[in-house]
Amino acid sequence: MASAAAQVTSSVAVRRNGRVVARLSGASKKFGEVYALRQLSLEVRAGELLAVLGPNGAGKTTAIKLLLGLAPADTGHVAVFGGDPRKPENRMRTGAMLQVARVPEKLRVREHIDLFSSYYPSPLPLAESLRLAGLEGRENWMFGELSGGQKQRVLFALAVCGDPDLLFLDEPTVGLDVEARRLLWSQIRQLLARGKTVLLTTHYLEEADALADRIVVIHRGAVLAEGTPAEIKSRVEGRQIRCQTSLPIASLCSIPGVREVHSDRGVMLIRTTAAERVTRELLRLDPDLQDLEVTRAGLEDAFLALTCDPETENPQMSGARL
Repeated sequence: MASAAAQVTSSVAVRRNGRVVARLSGASKKFGEVYALRQLSLEVRAGELLAVLGPNGAGKTTAIKLLLGLAPADTGHVAVFGGDPRKPENRMRTGAMLQVARVPEKLRVREHIDLFSSYYPSPLPLAESLRLAGLEGRENWMFGELSGGQKQRVLFALAVCGDPDLLFLDEPTVGLDVEARRLLWSQIRQLLARGKTVLLTTHYLEEADALADRIVVIHRGAVLAEGTPAEIKSRVEGRQIRCQTSLPIASLCSIPGVREVHSDRGVMLIRTTAAERVTRELLRLDPDLQDLEVTRAGLEDAFLALTCDPETENPQMSGARL
């Protein structure tokens, strides 16, 4: 019998090589003189979770709108299930949770779900939609009486209530506390286990790292990188040393093997390709070194390395870069 690890690896391989269910091919979109997308190409494969990451204004929401048929591409091609995303037979196979969603405040939760369910040929039972969104016991509450996090859960319920094959989640966990966010992660994993396909945008990089089979990083409407979370993280070489030290940035930069140094509220963040040697030198130069921590590069490090614009770099993280 195959090991659990082998089964997981095989499952991921199937998802990565599955058939394409949604595609943007050289898609461009302008608003006035500003490009939201510049010849953007990406594919969403059956059964996977594709995370689309990028800074604010990168074009993530615009890409989703094109795939949902809510806006036309100026140039390029858009296809969902091999056809026009605006066709009813394709729309009935998709669900969406958008940042720009607005729903009436004076309807009850169950009324909203019943209404959205009526648009689909084989919707989930009301109880299942409530369970997936963590809304049991809230079905008779007015939408306007809910907290911000509970409203987010209702929008998630509206996205999944039709039991769609392809689900678009645009910043789905904004406004949720840690417990509610982890619960939503669990529900998304259940949907994937049932063979559903998910395109996710998020600013929570931990979320993308935990859920995604593949990641596409976009910036200024164009693709910067694509791959598994491990492949994206491998774009950043070496490790990060975090410590409190009295040594100035110039001295840290002069240590052989140091690639980059940042100061963040009194803590030094040192990127290096020779962590052990640099750590020994730090301890030699500063016997009073405190809070030393050595970690491998994470998704956040890779994301910042890919998207950082030196002209707009956060002054809270200013330092020296080699």
